[in-house]
Amino acid sequence: MALGGVALGTAEFATMGVLPAVATDLGVSEPTAGVLISAYAVGVVIGAPLLAVLGARIPRRTLLLALVGLFVVAHIGSALAPGFGFLVGTRFVAGLPHGAYLGVAALVAASLVPEERRGRAIASVILGLTVANIAGVPVSTAIGQWWGWRATFAVVAVLGLFTLVAVRLRVPWQPAGRVGRVLGELHALRHGQLWVALLICVVGLGGMFAVFTYISSTLTEVSGIPRAWVPAVLALFGLGMTVGTVIGGRLADLSVDRTVRFGLFAIAAVMAVFTLLVHTPVTAAIGVFLIGMTCLTPMPAIQARLLDVAPDAPTLAASLLHSATNTANAVGAWAGGVVLTAGAGYAAIGWVGAALALAGAMIGVLCVRSRTTEEKAVVA
Repeated sequence: MALGGVALGTAEFATMGVLPAVATDLGVSEPTAGVLISAYAVGVVIGAPLLAVLGARIPRRTLLLALVGLFVVAHIGSALAPGFGFLVGTRFVAGLPHGAYLGVAALVAASLVPEERRGRAIASVILGLTVANIAGVPVSTAIGQWWGWRATFAVVAVLGLFTLVAVRLRVPWQPAGRVGRVLGELHALRHGQLWVALLICVVGLGGMFAVFTYISSTLTEVSGIPRAWVPAVLALFGLGMTVGTVIGGRLADLSVDRTVRFGLFAIAAVMAVFTLLVHTPVTAAIGVFLIGMTCLTPMPAIQARLLDVAPDAPTLAASLLHSATNTANAVGAWAGGVVLTAGAGYAAIGWVGAALALAGAMIGVLCVRSRTTEEKAVVA
């Protein structure tokens, strides 16, 4: 299941690494090409809840296979896209199965272990995303630089095919999560705490995506790193994500709420520092590693929190996390574009990231205080 995360993570982040090449080849500006990032993100936002609800009565392994199949077809379309508009459409379709796959995979992983190891089980699936950023994204970005951006999407399609085989052979069969009407699955959306958890994710992680969407140009234009070395620096981002995911999984098993707050405050601090680190190659590389490490630390805890607040619809709740992260992706790409259009420069995007992460952390603090007050009122 983590192998699927490698394919999905490569698909999500590799586009950022070849964005300048796509813009040049298809005759659009780089901020306009950023729409490709938003299109994929919007696909995830729509597809995660929709496919999770429609697939709730399908055996989970079968659902995973169907989702990966759609992902492969969409990336073949991206590799063969005749123009920018068609490419935007295929990026949207490619995003549709993203959140549902990762949500169902996390749910299956959590169901296979005792309750006290749930955070680490979820983190093991998320580790696929980190491997994508250590190997998948740098390699596919380098291939895109050598043989053209279309080759990047072709590599992602091949990773999807490997995932199809691996899921079929290695994932144990499980029955459908629940049997009932679609409207019954949607009742989970009535939980106020579910929406708060999603809001924390959207706001808190939006700044990270604002920075990372334009990271390739930031490293070359501001840090002075040669374009040929950008894939190696992106590998540091993936290495940081691996460290952060392992830490986040263990912390989530100790305290979900504290891990969320700690992770978002850490992201805010790193984003602020990155605006200073980005001006030299060595410190910029260190900053990229720190961004990777902090951005995934709160993720296992947020996933666990969503499962807690919507126990009657775990498939939908697990998938909504990735809908929220890609809403953050779309918001971040837009916010970074606004900063660049205003002429503030690539380095200034870090301040946007710090502000959004800090806002997400404060929402988390207020949420815990509100929930504690409610629980005391019930006891009284």
